[in-house]
Amino acid sequence: MKIQIFGKKKCFDTKKAERYFKERRIPFQSVDLLRYGMSRGEYESVKRAVGGMEPLIDTHSKAYEELYIAHLAYRSDVEEKLLENPALFRTPVVRNGREATVGFCPEVWETWS
Repeated sequence: MKIQIFGKKKCFDTKKAERYFKERRIPFQSVDLLRYGMSRGEYESVKRAVGGMEPLIDTHSKAYEELYIAHLAYRSDVEEKLLENPALFRTPVVRNGREATVGFCPEVWETWS
């Protein structure tokens, strides 16, 4: 199992996800989304795993309002903004190979082995 946790340092759910894996002694790689972002390949893999781009977007973030994401007409424009501005991601994004979750989902993580 190769776990990657994409999150924000001040995100409570990201800290809970890291604690979940630490308590079970499951090694993971933590990636600060705001500092390093997510590559296009990682984004495409996560998008396929979670069923599209919509679950990845944090509609309650300041960046969502400041960048007028709700008013963009094309999905490709929204995806470009998402990759350019990692603050738009809902966190944590937890990857295990081709599987991924968005948010705190211990019930799904238990099935990964």
